[in-house]
Amino acid sequence: MAKIKKNKAIKYRIFPTEEQIQMIEQTFGCCRFLWNHMLNDEHEFYVATDKHYIPTPARYKKDFPFLKQVDSLALANVQLNINEAFSDFFSGTKKHPKFKSKKHNPVNSYTTNCQYSKPTPNNQFPNPTIRLIHKAIHVPKIGDIPAKIHRVPKKGWKLKSATISKEPTGKYYCSVLYEIIEDEPTDVEPVFDTSIGLDYSSPSFYIDSDGNAAESPTAYRKMQDKLAKEQRRLSRMQKGSKNYNEQRIKINLLHEKIKNRRLDFVHQESRRITNAHSSVCLETINLRAMSQTLNLGKSTTDNGFGMFRRMLEYKLADQGKKLLLVGRWYPSSKTCGVCGFINKDLKLRDRDWICPNCGSFLMRDTNAASNIRAKAIADYFDVA
Repeated sequence: MAKIKKNKAIKYRIFPTEEQIQMIEQTFGCCRFLWNHMLNDEHEFYVATDKHYIPTPARYKKDFPFLKQVDSLALANVQLNINEAFSDFFSGTKKHPKFKSKKHNPVNSYTTNCQYSKPTPNNQFPNPTIRLIHKAIHVPKIGDIPAKIHRVPKKGWKLKSATISKEPTGKYYCSVLYEIIEDEPTDVEPVFDTSIGLDYSSPSFYIDSDGNAAESPTAYRKMQDKLAKEQRRLSRMQKGSKNYNEQRIKINLLHEKIKNRRLDFVHQESRRITNAHSSVCLETINLRAMSQTLNLGKSTTDNGFGMFRRMLEYKLADQGKKLLLVGRWYPSSKTCGVCGFINKDLKLRDRDWICPNCGSFLMRDTNAASNIRAKAIADYFDVA
């Protein structure tokens, strides 16, 4: 059986000491400083020569000796990140890279790579530069950082890098990336009876082809009154004062709770669907445009359906299953699932309707999900 190589990350909560926090914050600042200087020099070089060029970190260490005090691989990753950002910009997938600000950047982070030295006669098994030890993570330039090791890597996982980040709430995390070599999953052909179609629904997250609705936690809507109350308190405080900063962290904790509830629901729901079905069929709706509408904007941004779609894709791929997509212009809601008649007069407010052609009574969302499943599977076998 063929082998495939892929990456997996485990995110740990870390509890650095005051000295370690100082070094972490210094590394954040140096990476941000280097990014801004590289971006500025690239712009000046482009204006002068009409060519794209990113200098190496070594060029800046001569003029700014404090860059030598932090992890050199963290600085090297800044150059890789800015090169990747420009590649995305030139390909048209993302906008031009922007300067970073300490004040307006909510999440600070840096990445360092794991290096494996060659064995010596005195040490046949040298330690890698990044390693998990009992209740701690060893990171270059910082040492052993106390951590909550809630999960250990499996045998054969090769540690590649570690990303240390700081959330707006002041919590520190370390995301450890591993390279995994495993058997390629056996392809699972979509079977109509064991496949499922999902139709996006703002109030219910989705309606499936069996007529079941997902119970979205609507985390933001449940917390918005409390959040608004705390934000009003913040607006009456003196900016920069001790009370202001404490209240700001309190608000950030509420946002973190909202994010975690949404993320937990999306992870569990995507895992449940992936394990239970041979394929999942979705419609490629424009969620960004929907999030900017007056009536559906808040619900669209609250439920995290785009994140749900990305999780379905990689979780299905891990099991050799497929995520089948239908174009956004396919009239899934207006098409009768019994006879195929297209009801062009159907309005958005009509949640059920009777087909003028065959007289079938149809629930709008369930009918749309069934049509999405039928269309996606038919298109898949036509192409195959």
